[in-house]
This record gives sequence, structure tokens and C-alpha cells, in this order.
Amino acid sequence: MFAEERQQKIAELVAGSGRVSVTHLAERFRITTETVRRDLATLETAGTVRRVHGGAVAADRFSTTEESVTERAIQRPDQKIRIAEAALALIPRNKPGSVLIDGGTTTEVLADMLSRRAAVEVSDSGSRPELVAITHAVPIASKLSNIPGIALQILGGRVRGITQVAVGQVTVDAAAKLRPDLAFVGTNGIHASFGLSTPDPEEAAVKAAFVQSARRIVVLADSSKLDTETLVQFAFLKDLDTLITDSEPGTELAAALEEAGVDVVIA
Repeated sequence: MFAEERQQKIAELVAGSGRVSVTHLAERFRITTETVRRDLATLETAGTVRRVHGGAVAADRFSTTEESVTERAIQRPDQKIRIAEAALALIPRNKPGSVLIDGGTTTEVLADMLSRRAAVEVSDSGSRPELVAITHAVPIASKLSNIPGIALQILGGRVRGITQVAVGQVTVDAAAKLRPDLAFVGTNGIHASFGLSTPDPEEAAVKAAFVQSARRIVVLADSSKLDTETLVQFAFLKDLDTLITDSEPGTELAAALEEAGVDVVIA
């Protein structure tokens, strides 16, 4: 394969997945890591990709890049469904308890599944202990409101238009006073050394409060979030109990997750 053809394929991989690692490219094209780095340097000079530690990301992907919930909702739908199904299985059936659901498009799929399951269970049994569902996300609250078997609790605050979640000190303080059994948390990036991160400081503060408040932390992150750093760190890997994703993490991240004692579920 000519270098130009290989570089074109590398550019396509970056465009499709958002990020590629040097080791993955070396294995895929059966070339040395030094050759991969030269290819990435060429592509960066052309403005096609942007090099980062251990690999490359799309040229327009920066630590503060943030897409709206509308844009993200149509991305990787199959992966989000599989991740949400695995997450739903962690919520006990027909038992009282509490679950905190962070904002995000994957957690929104989870909320939709939870609402349908709750309605079916009440229909089958006639009644059941209510599950307390807590969220600061407007779309998720909408899906869980007026659902038999679910007692919805909304955390207030200023709503960010781009993500449709409440943020600010009011939201942080409210989360800090709760101790839910289970929290499903979204992230924009999960990295071996930087941990979990998100572009906005106010959202990071809320997510950090969620991580500190719940008894069990489950992170829902499709593979585009793996090995990614965004602007603001809100948790370390050791703060997590479970990661549900759709693809095996790379070598470095997998080792860090194992060392931190995180249970990795591949959906």
C-alpha cells in the first residue's frame, strides 16, 4: 500500500471514530509506530487530523468541543442502545431503591427503556414498590414523569441549552445532600491518567457531585469517548465501580481500569 493511500485510510478512520491510537494503526496496517507517527505528522500538516498523546483526533476536535444533545442523539445509535440495555440490567426489578441518571444521549436511551419497563411491570403486577429516579436533565425528566412505579425527583438549577441539564451551585448542593443507591454518569472523555472529563466547568462540578454522592458509580461511554481528554476533569478512575462501553479499551486504558478496580462491561 502506498503511503498516500494509507494516510487517506487513516484520515477516514479518524473521521469515523473521532480518535485513533498509534498502536492500533501500527497493528492494522502492519507498519512500525515510527511510520504511523510520520503519517500522522503529514496529515496534521495537511490539516486533516490533530495529533495528541498516543494517537490523533479529528482536526476540529478540541478540549472545549461540545456538540448539542440534538447532534449527539443521532450518533452511534446502535452502540447507545446496547450500552443502555446493559445499564438497565443493573437496576433491580420490583424492588424499592434510588437511581440517579446524569444528562446525556446514552443515559436518555436508558431512561426511555426504564420508563417502558416500569410501565410493563406495574401492568403485570398491579402495583410494586416505587423506584426513586433522580435527574437534572430536562429530556430525562420528561421521559420519567408520570410513569407508574417511578417517583421522579428533579434537581434544580440553571439549564444549559446545549446539553439541557441543570447546572450551578444549587444543583451541586442538592446532589451533595443525596445518597442514591446507583448513579449512571455520562462523560465526554475517559483517559488512563486524566480520568473522566467534560468540556464545561459547571457540568464538571455537577458530575463530580454525582460521583461523590452515589453508593455505586456506573459510567456509560461509547468507544468514541475512550482514550479522550476534554477540558475539565471531574473524577478519577478509582472513583468508578463500572464502565459500560461498546468496545474493548486500548492497552493503556484497560490496564489503568484494571488497576483502579473498575469492572468493564462490553455491551
